[in-house]
Amino acid sequence: MPELPEVEVSRLGISPHLAGQQLLSVVARQRQLRWWIPDEVVQLTHQPILAVNRRAKYLLISLPAGDIILHLGMSGHLKVVASSTLPAKHDHLDLVLSNNKVLRLNDTRRFGAVLWQAKGQVHPLLAALGPEPLTDAFSSQTLINACAKRSAAIKLVLMDNKVVVGVGNIYANEALFKAGILPSAPANSVTAAKLTLLSTVVKETLAAAIVQGGTTLKDFSQADGKPGYFKQQLLVYGRGAKPCVQCQQPLTEIKLGQRSTVYCTLCQN
Repeated sequence: MPELPEVEVSRLGISPHLAGQQLLSVVARQRQLRWWIPDEVVQLTHQPILAVNRRAKYLLISLPAGDIILHLGMSGHLKVVASSTLPAKHDHLDLVLSNNKVLRLNDTRRFGAVLWQAKGQVHPLLAALGPEPLTDAFSSQTLINACAKRSAAIKLVLMDNKVVVGVGNIYANEALFKAGILPSAPANSVTAAKLTLLSTVVKETLAAAIVQGGTTLKDFSQADGKPGYFKQQLLVYGRGAKPCVQCQQPLTEIKLGQRSTVYCTLCQN
């Protein structure tokens, strides 16, 4: 599933093509994605697009009446193409624009979502989300407070969207390695100093991934069709049993919360 950097890269890729344009119409070839695409989206016509924003892993296309919420799910991706471009298999939704282009959602597995948030309201999926990791709302003290009374593994706490949004499996692995923290360590056993370092490296890791275009995953590509490049710099994720880049000890791979977790038994504690 695309993580926060990949979603932000998608936002940066599509925004210049959408912001300031008119949304002329919506073409829904398949309305049954993870949830049924609501009538409020399908019936939109001649609406000015005010901005393209992101909340956690959701993209929000802002209109005067509200926001179209897009979630890419496990296999979804967006592309901006000429309006004359014939749809391919699994091209489920088009936002037809006034610049003779369309924003097209392709989703092979249909686990993505297209939802609606009326102006002045907050969709239930967004209401309980924690702070954005790349803002001042997520600080060392935020993380220290969240971990103080929690005995769950620190990696699981870091991936809890009520604590901080968008830190998925890849970047949780990477950040914990850089901070020298064992992923399975109880959150309330990690020192304040290490949690302070962790909050910093989370920001640095996500920011670096965004700059480099997002991590290349099986089903992800940028809006212009180019893949992300951050995978070249992954230090632990996907490297189970390979030598640690710091000490050369073979990396250990386990399951935490049913997600692959890779770490170094010498460099992380």
